[in-house]
Amino acid sequence: MEHISVSYHLLIPSLICSIGLCIICFNLKKLLARNKVFWIAAIAFFTIYLFIVGSALYDTYYYEWSLNQYDLNKDGIFSGNEINEDQKKAMQNLINDSGRNFSFITGFIFALIVSSVIYLSGRLISKNNKIKNAH
Repeated sequence: MEHISVSYHLLIPSLICSIGLCIICFNLKKLLARNKVFWIAAIAFFTIYLFIVGSALYDTYYYEWSLNQYDLNKDGIFSGNEINEDQKKAMQNLINDSGRNFSFITGFIFALIVSSVIYLSGRLISKNNKIKNAH
């Protein structure tokens, strides 16, 4: 079991978020001048989503690497003295992956809710500031 499989459903969103954050950061001054509240909410969305999906991706790779440590003869099959309590725990960590596999969906929903609250709060604050400044 030398081979560690690639979790594309976690890797692709992580890469998209990383690239999106890089693009936003390189153009931050110009973007904040246009619509500050929207871009702050966008940064929050990408950061939260990247943290959730990225940590799930890291955990998946770590658990698979950890399990591979018990495959002593590197044949991809656990047999004989390779099977022990630690190997069983490592296998259990790897196969209990429902939360990690659905993190790209739940992370999107959570990040969208948080960034929407940030956006709406920012709009209300900026609207209140405009009303106060008008008086």
